[in-house]
Amino acid sequence: MTPTFHLIGAGPGDAELLTLKALRVLKESKVVLYDALVSQDILDFIPESVEKIYVGKRAGAHYLKQEETNALIVEMAFKYGSVTRLKGGDSFVFGRGQEEIEYAESFGIDSYVVPGISSSLAGPTLAGIPVTKRGVNESFWVVTATTCSGGLSKDLTHAAASSATIVVLMGVGKLELIAQLFSMYRNEDEPIALVQDASLPTQKVVIGTLKDIVERANERDVRPPAVIVIGEVVALGKESEIVAASSNSKMSV
Repeated sequence: MTPTFHLIGAGPGDAELLTLKALRVLKESKVVLYDALVSQDILDFIPESVEKIYVGKRAGAHYLKQEETNALIVEMAFKYGSVTRLKGGDSFVFGRGQEEIEYAESFGIDSYVVPGISSSLAGPTLAGIPVTKRGVNESFWVVTATTCSGGLSKDLTHAAASSATIVVLMGVGKLELIAQLFSMYRNEDEPIALVQDASLPTQKVVIGTLKDIVERANERDVRPPAVIVIGEVVALGKESEIVAASSNSKMSV
């Protein structure tokens, strides 16, 4: 029988935002390789009989290199006949999921993808920010702040010059550079929001402008993982350190 590989997006963190298909695959798994951004409530859905292997992946603190994770996927697939990879957010939104699929398939392993809710959408939504609003903007862009070489993404310049709502992932460490760049193309009073730990009880929303967001972020001690949202629609959001009560109650399945 051909070994199989399931790649699951776990969503932003709240266990109730996990899809039903993801839940079913987890319960049927034989071994699960999971990242640092997967919440404990989601891990609790995995049966105790299933082997769980932590492979890290948090900004600035990788437990395993990507190449080592790739090799482990193949090793576990042949050992158990199937392997499940559990990643935060959606595996195809700056999650390197395609790299893992290509590596597994190069060994003849069949792969299946279960999409997850990306923090690029969940973050703004949970802060009360619609990424599009009729009469305000016609598009939204999702951009990574950091390239594989560690530098600032050149696409941010194109994004800043547009009228779109911009959602920036992996950008907290470069917040000052991002604010300076956007101030060159947009009004320095343009609203900007930071959404830390979207959907979790520790969620924090900080709203400011391009000229004061760095100061406000320092005052509120904003840290990764956090989503940056830039655009006029941000004015519709609300600052908060408390998520909706429904997200604090664990789902029982």
